[in-house]
Order: sequence, then C-alpha cells, then structure tokens
Amino acid sequence: MHQLRALFPKFQRLARSRGIHVDYFGRPPSTEAALYKPLFQPWRSPAWQAKLRATDPHSLVSLDRKYILYRMLEESLRRADGDIAECGVYMGGTAYMFGTILESSPRPLHLFDTFAGMPATNPDKDRHQAGDFRDTSLVGVQEYLSRFPFIAFHPGLVPASLASVSEQTFAFVHIDLDIYDPVASATAFFYSRLARGGVMLYDDYGFPSCPGARDAVDEFFADKPESLIVLQTGQCMIWKL
Repeated sequence: MHQLRALFPKFQRLARSRGIHVDYFGRPPSTEAALYKPLFQPWRSPAWQAKLRATDPHSLVSLDRKYILYRMLEESLRRADGDIAECGVYMGGTAYMFGTILESSPRPLHLFDTFAGMPATNPDKDRHQAGDFRDTSLVGVQEYLSRFPFIAFHPGLVPASLASVSEQTFAFVHIDLDIYDPVASATAFFYSRLARGGVMLYDDYGFPSCPGARDAVDEFFADKPESLIVLQTGQCMIWKL
C-alpha cells in the first residue's frame, strides 16, 4: 500500500495531462469515518448538529450553509463592531441560531422580512413568484424568537423597511432575499454601513432558482475593492476592506 501511495503523484500528473482529475482519498480516522462524505464535514457531527439545530422545522437552510453562517458570524464578532442583520427571515430558523450565538455577548439583531411571503418579482430576472414562502407570520416568528430580547423586527418591504436602521453600523449581514430588486437594494444599503472587517453573506447567490440574486450581487461588486468569495454551498460573501 505504501508503494502504491508513493506512485500516486505520478499517476495524478499523467491523468491531469489527459484532462482527468484524480484524487486520493485515504482511510479516515475510524472515530470520524462518518464525517467524511468523502471529505471532512464537521457539521455532520452530533455536537455541530446540536449547535446548528439540525432538526429545526423553521429553517430551509442546509447544515453546510448553517455551518458557514455560524462560523462567519463568530468571526465577524471578533473582527468588527456593529449590529447584526438578516434580510429574509422566513420562519426564523437561522435567526434563532444567530440568537444562541449572540446570547453570550448580546448585540442587536435586526430582522427584515415581509413576514407574509415573497413580494412582487422581476419577470426578467427572477424565477420565484409573488406569494412564495407565505406560510409564515410576524406574530409566529416573534413568538418563536421571544427568548431573545435583543432582536428587533422590521416588517415590510425592502428597502423601505431598512430606513429604521440608517444610523447603525453592522458587523454581519445575512441576505437571503432570493430575488433581484430586494437583493440589490439591501446590498447597496448595508455595504455603506458595514464596518471594516465585517461580513456580508448571501444565501442564494449560486442557486439556479435565484438568478436575479446573483445578478444583483455581481453588478454591485463589479467596481468595488472587495472580492466575492463564492462557496460550493451556493453562498457567497465579502469581507469589508
């Protein structure tokens, strides 16, 4: 086996010269074998599944995306001053996860949503339809998140609902709005209010169901100094310079 492993780099170079990509996946540690599918996925562990609230029916966000959100919020709290915001709350699943992180050192968490489903969409940009995700309500989300006194709710349409935080600075902003116009408006609003070292993270940038979201992000950052970091999860993010 050792001899075969030593020959692998030569075989890999030969395969690459013929346009074939080959990787070597050794045997993972026996105690963590279940976390390799085939690469290491920490969010599959019981400890992370508890942190990420894996069985929470209030969230449509997959565990790998929740893991990115969790880690990036933690990092933002270390790097930047300011409040936390989420645009696109739905039933409050990721907001609840954010609340558990913020409990130890509370900062205001601002939530923006119609709390009544998707608003009118742009037929030239979007695939979602008005009324999608309407199985939620402001009262229901407020009850679900009542444990966290530092959460502020801002119901209504973006960008009008953003006016109430125009004087704030933000350390972390999660934008999960799915469609072109709100994503474009929220990006422009929060970019100028994002603290240096802060993170703006988009949930649906790479999803084929949300082409308008990607267009809005690409257009805005085309002339900005920050580089878009596109993730295999479908998310993308920027760190504010």
